[in-house]
Amino acid sequence: MVNYYPVYLKLDGKKCLVVGGGKVAERKVRSLLESGARVFVVSPELTDWLEEAALKGTITVIRRNYTTTDLENAFLVIGATDVPVINRRVARDCHDRNILVNIVDSPADCNFIVPAVFRQGSLSISISTDGKSPMLARRIREKLETEFGPEYHEFLELMSEVREHIINKIPDEEKRRDIFKKLVYSDILQLLKDGQREKVKERISYVLGNDWTQS
Repeated sequence: MVNYYPVYLKLDGKKCLVVGGGKVAERKVRSLLESGARVFVVSPELTDWLEEAALKGTITVIRRNYTTTDLENAFLVIGATDVPVINRRVARDCHDRNILVNIVDSPADCNFIVPAVFRQGSLSISISTDGKSPMLARRIREKLETEFGPEYHEFLELMSEVREHIINKIPDEEKRRDIFKKLVYSDILQLLKDGQREKVKERISYVLGNDWTQS
């Protein structure tokens, strides 16, 4: 059995091609846009949402069937048509050119798969079943939604500020690690969940010392 290598891709400004214009393609386009990709869609027909996105200039649409030339300068490709022979051609063309490709509902044609993703601000948790049961991955993602609330987003925003302070003020790596551990394993998350932000400031000041002030 081949195990997938989990990785997060930086798609900001990258050309990503979606072949297909239906509801599945629309979902793929939405997620790519959330990652900052430059999205190109090849399809003679589009959903209403894709039509609107094209009119706004949010995506670039090529209104015809797929051709190999559409792959030029593409960093990542998703095949999402309802015609298997077209999807297989997209996969073959991408494999020949070492382009990242995902074919919806056909793991054997993919060189990467898209996991179910739960997001809470900067917190991102991916769930994969190696393509064996996307529905189970979805169920796990829904369970995570009940366990990781908005306090995790707030905590990470706070830690971004605190981390910069620690790195600038404390050169010793072991001391830094100890401080990060104290903060993460403290009751700050629960305090944020309870809305007790003054106590959060007290906890951080206790760990970092009086020279830290939240902006």
